[in-house]
Amino acid sequence: MFTQSKKSQTGGLITGIILGIASLVIITIISFVIVQTLTDANLLTTGRSTGTQTNESGGYINGTTYQLANLDTWYVPGSISITAAHNATEGDGTLIESGNYTVGNTGIVSNLTVTTWADANFTYTYSIYTLEEKSTESISGNLSSGVDNVSSKIPTVLLVASIVFILSILVLLIATWQRMKMAGGEI
Repeated sequence: MFTQSKKSQTGGLITGIILGIASLVIITIISFVIVQTLTDANLLTTGRSTGTQTNESGGYINGTTYQLANLDTWYVPGSISITAAHNATEGDGTLIESGNYTVGNTGIVSNLTVTTWADANFTYTYSIYTLEEKSTESISGNLSSGVDNVSSKIPTVLLVASIVFILSILVLLIATWQRMKMAGGEI
């Protein structure tokens, strides 16, 4: 007489799906912990460089924004600080008060008032990421967006898995019913 092994009855598709999803979750959590630990430990900040730019000319503070020269995404967020802004059109270079403008993470100067200055000189300090810090930031950003992309697909995957599960149960019920029918319906 033919007998089926218990292994083929218990280790099917459902177990594989559950183990796959659990593995994905565990790997994602471990990746986040590693990247966050490197970032929080400040192990990569020792090579960070700082600098000062004195009297950068040709700037403006008006309804549009002004990009401070040579500043981009390699600068540490919040590390760019304007120490002085002068109105260059006036002979004496009148100081423009700091409440009239703000500077963003990548060196973009925005006007906070209705007063405009068509020709301004800026003196500012900045701090630059090391290559390792920038790489860690990129990994963290890519990992987060990847998790967002995958998590948006999880409801669809679970729906497909539940449909397969229901169909599997129906197939097993039909097969059991047919075996009972062949045996004459006696239990």
